[in-house]
Amino acid sequence: MTEYGPRPVDRRLPTEEARDLLTLVRELAEREIRPTAAEEEDAGHFPRATFTLLSEAGLLSLPYDEEFGGGGQPYEVYLQVLEELAAARLTVGLGVSVHTLACHALAGYGSKEQRAEHLPDMLGGGLLGAYCLSEPSSGSDAASLTTRATREGDVWTLEGTKAWTTHGGVADFYTVLARTGGSGAHGITAFLVPADAEGLSAAAPERKMGMKGSPTAQLHFDAVLVPDSRRLGDEGQGFAIALSALDSGRLGIAACAIGVAQAALDEALAYTAERQQFGRPIADFQGLRFMLADMATQIEAGRALYLTAARLRDAGLPFSKEAAMAKLFCTDTAMRVTTDAVQLLGGYGYTLDFPAERFMREAKVLQIVEGTNQIQRMVIARHLAGPEKR
Repeated sequence: MTEYGPRPVDRRLPTEEARDLLTLVRELAEREIRPTAAEEEDAGHFPRATFTLLSEAGLLSLPYDEEFGGGGQPYEVYLQVLEELAAARLTVGLGVSVHTLACHALAGYGSKEQRAEHLPDMLGGGLLGAYCLSEPSSGSDAASLTTRATREGDVWTLEGTKAWTTHGGVADFYTVLARTGGSGAHGITAFLVPADAEGLSAAAPERKMGMKGSPTAQLHFDAVLVPDSRRLGDEGQGFAIALSALDSGRLGIAACAIGVAQAALDEALAYTAERQQFGRPIADFQGLRFMLADMATQIEAGRALYLTAARLRDAGLPFSKEAAMAKLFCTDTAMRVTTDAVQLLGGYGYTLDFPAERFMREAKVLQIVEGTNQIQRMVIARHLAGPEKR
């Protein structure tokens, strides 16, 4: 009888250091994350201790410069770390991606003084970040946000509500986009707001179909005072900062999606190798073998797509179109693969006794966050055919 079951991902890594890093991550994930993932997700437990451990291990700082405590790793490597973490538990992989997104504005647009003051703790000091762009009435149309920052002297006063904030209520700092000028994209500025700022509060977390261990909440800014020394970039530059962050963040979501899909495929392979029907493993039946082959092919294609975009980013080349393509394809792949995994497990796939149903519920949100897949198609089409005619 043929031997079936999960096989290690065959990764093409640029250095031996990167290979050692991925080995460390896999071992950490198998020891510290995967064993309790199902139980903690079911209980809605946020794994703060896990993020502290990742910070101590240098895994919250990988794509940032070593000068301020970063890991100095290329995105090509960082994204494969995310994939491994998401395969063990999406709450953790996505949480690392969100934290990295929250550090982007300061790392890329902050002054040297700001970076020296804040980045070391943000990257390796046990802090956890969140990103505040969406609002109750402005999601895909982020340029229409209404949270306002009004300046008086060297202090800004923030008023408004942010929505769909991952780590809302548990983060230590928030990168906040607020309106400082007129309407549209050019009147938005970025700020670094500490979680203990007076007047900042979080609503009760949203009740979600998946990722129950990752709190998603509205944030209320009620006359929150922020010194101008915490303004990131120039006044009115915030929307450009946000777009550049989202291009990179979309690659993080793509990598997480492939991690979830890989975990679902591994579960399906293990189950179909063990499950016997008509005197042999169901993995011997051609119809199921073809499903497994399609799942594996889609995962490999998605992995290649996000790595291509990452290598463009690492080379300093434009990658916005490729990031949108990767986010679109990888998250659609995760939805297809997890759905097929549930089907391959039959009735067991629909029960809480196996993780396939959790993977399927988690995959759905990846088609929505950091720009819905409909928005990704709009982004790709603009690169191909130019802006829409108004």
